[in-house]
Amino acid sequence: MSASSEPAMPVEQVVVLPKHLHARPAGQVAQAAARYPDTTIELSNDHRTANARSILAVMGLGAVTGDQIRVRAAGADPAGASAAVAAILTAAEE
Repeated sequence: MSASSEPAMPVEQVVVLPKHLHARPAGQVAQAAARYPDTTIELSNDHRTANARSILAVMGLGAVTGDQIRVRAAGADPAGASAAVAAILTAAEE
């Protein structure tokens, strides 16, 4: 088995939200996750876990300013997927 055909190791990182995770950023997260169809991306906080491709699931985390969100990605491009989602979560836009 060549190195390119081996599955990549899962990537996990924790981000701190600068703003509440409301509909607009949840939609942006879902759009970013959709660009990685062969990668599973989950968000979690202390209480819940959500599929990053689902706007309603992401909003259902109930995450607010200052909360820590764990981004976990596994599959074809976990590093790229995790970085894309984390960048949206840490953006300071309203």
